[in-house]
Amino acid sequence: MDTLSYKTKSAKKHEVDRKWHIIDAEGEIVGRMCTTIATILRGKHKAQYTPHVDTGDYVIVINADKVRFTGSKWDQKEYLRYSGYPGGQKRRTASEAMAKKPFFVVENAVRGMLPKNKLGRAMFKKLFVYAGAEHPHGAQKPEALKIKS
Repeated sequence: MDTLSYKTKSAKKHEVDRKWHIIDAEGEIVGRMCTTIATILRGKHKAQYTPHVDTGDYVIVINADKVRFTGSKWDQKEYLRYSGYPGGQKRRTASEAMAKKPFFVVENAVRGMLPKNKLGRAMFKKLFVYAGAEHPHGAQKPEALKIKS
């Protein structure tokens, strides 16, 4: 009788080895860049990916104010929010959002690509977006990551 058994190994929360990645968003297309960021935050780029465990890495995005959209999305793409009161729906175009909060466009796109539960909120906390080229995470020694476009 053959006693070989092949079992899938699930990652444990305390066994996860996390790295820090830095992405320069200058000239990058928002959607393509954010899919890569969401993949890294979820941990799907690792062999030990487990859906119910946060196996992802930390991501730092710099120059978020220099991202780009294709086509005429700067004027046509709208971000909606609702206060809960009648007539309380507000709209903001991508160009207005970028002028007010440059990091919002990237954060909003990545948040929409993560799971909508506690695990997704924990993954989102590992994302750090900065409008300029400066960031306070030098001590973590982040590795530069090039986006394939």
